[in-house]
Amino acid sequence: MAITSRELVLAALEHRQTDRVPVDFSGHRSSGIAAIAYPKLRKYLGLPPKPIRVYDVIQQLAIVDEDVLERFGVDTIELGRGFALDDKSWSPWTLPDGTECFVPAWTRLERDARTSQRSAASQSSKGRWVIRSESGRVLAHMPDGALYFEQTYFPFLDGGDEPEAIRDALAESMWTAIASPPGPIDNRALSEGASRLRKNTDRAIIGLFGGNLFEIGQFLYRNDRFMMLLASEPQRAHRFLDKLVEIHLANLERFLGTVGEYIDIILFGDDLGMQTGPMISPRMYCEFFKPRHKLLWNRAKELADIKVMLHCCGGVRELLGDLIEAGVDAINPVQISCSGMNAAELKAEFGSELTFWGGGCDTRDVLPNGTPEQVAEHVKQQVEILRAEGGFVFQQVHNILSNVPPENIVSMFDAVNAAH
Repeated sequence: MAITSRELVLAALEHRQTDRVPVDFSGHRSSGIAAIAYPKLRKYLGLPPKPIRVYDVIQQLAIVDEDVLERFGVDTIELGRGFALDDKSWSPWTLPDGTECFVPAWTRLERDARTSQRSAASQSSKGRWVIRSESGRVLAHMPDGALYFEQTYFPFLDGGDEPEAIRDALAESMWTAIASPPGPIDNRALSEGASRLRKNTDRAIIGLFGGNLFEIGQFLYRNDRFMMLLASEPQRAHRFLDKLVEIHLANLERFLGTVGEYIDIILFGDDLGMQTGPMISPRMYCEFFKPRHKLLWNRAKELADIKVMLHCCGGVRELLGDLIEAGVDAINPVQISCSGMNAAELKAEFGSELTFWGGGCDTRDVLPNGTPEQVAEHVKQQVEILRAEGGFVFQQVHNILSNVPPENIVSMFDAVNAAH
């Protein structure tokens, strides 16, 4: 009897060997494809043009259509794909390369022409796109020539971080205020959409929750200020994090109370690594974040029969043991180009306890710059290392960017699907 995609992914998460490696493509907001690259991929595959829907405006990510998911044998789907299915949920826009597309209708995008001084000697007229919060504040901008939005406002940069101010601050920060589908809907609509998606797919459904701790500190204070807060004012940092966890727990109860029976994996996020290793020491992680991660992740498993995945970029090998103890089941994107993130070493040390959701293809050097043959060989090697005894879901290391040749994308997925 043929195994379903959902069963295949769950088998990997339970460290059971399967004949086929499960594949994730666009199952969450770090396994997708840049909207600029997506129509080129469809054309290369000989598929008819379709409207490009950019569901994540900050990162400029496209919704991947069913015909592409089928072509690449994809076994996952994001919960958000069950929502914003009608035309009225989308508004026309234009990508940085001039390609016409659609963005969620609730996104407050605005064209802002301005003059900026490029040097002391000359001025140049330059425009930008901005995104506003519900209050009208500019939260993010994308200057002409850029490919992504970047944060421009940090609510706690100049103080005002009393615990009761945190909830309002989250509505004034780029990463927490700008919604992608399912978007701003009530619990009933969320439940109905999740139920409908569950009935219509046998793919493993990933519910994006977030629950970031370290990163929300960066989003609200700014990176440097939050680092200094952790190092120099620990009691103030603990006060902030305690209130943040309280907010996350209340949201988690609502989210899983509404969709818990319809999803298979819940995705949390906290980027803790750099190219050279963790951004904070294991000691600091254990003091500020490990007990709070443990509280959130264990509560998620109490509320629903789900697996916990953490999106955590960078070199984080020194933190993996503590993350496992805190209750994580899978880590993504397994950034193999970073210090300490050699796939064979990670598999040998942590493979019996942790599922590696990623690490299947390097997106920094190999995927954009290699030949199709080099990409295929690289993928074959990574899959051979990571698939043994389960505990592996194939995904390229983070999103496919706008400069990646379509033939390399096809070579990547064809290589993993040929690995049996």
